[in-house]
Amino acid sequence: MREDVGMTDEVDGLVATPLVDEAVKKAAVAWVGVAGGPARALWCVPSDGALLVVSGPGEQAAPGLADAVEAQVTLRGDHGGRIVTWPARVTRVAPDTEEWAALAPSVAAKRLNAPSPAAELMRRWAAEGCALVRLTPAGEPAAGDRLPDGSLAEPPREAPVVRVTRRPFRLHRVRRR
Repeated sequence: MREDVGMTDEVDGLVATPLVDEAVKKAAVAWVGVAGGPARALWCVPSDGALLVVSGPGEQAAPGLADAVEAQVTLRGDHGGRIVTWPARVTRVAPDTEEWAALAPSVAAKRLNAPSPAAELMRRWAAEGCALVRLTPAGEPAAGDRLPDGSLAEPPREAPVVRVTRRPFRLHRVRRR
């Protein structure tokens, strides 16, 4: 038994630990990185030890996630800080399957600020090519002392709307107290 992660159970290449299981149950947002790219904050829905994420036109942007085989998932704890990062197996759920019929309604029901009712939302996801993916733990998680010490914050991306701010003009000198 490892103290920082807990007992691990491996079944069919999937790794389950109490820490990951508990973090997944409470997750509403996960930071998902694909193919070494920057992690993106994505809203998610827990389902049977895995996370369900929908992305595509009219939904959140997750470049490369729909076609990926694996991803890195980072979850936060009750205090708001990063508590665990784990490798995930990415499985795309195809529309018009039994799995879609079982999972899509629960994801659509938990969609905040949905532009339409859940049934219409699921039809739009299927028609517009949105991806419903399942992120299942598939490797040894990093937790406790094995998490990076740095912030892992990405530098701001270049954009044409960003400009340097100048100091404000002051006619007279202002005294500081």
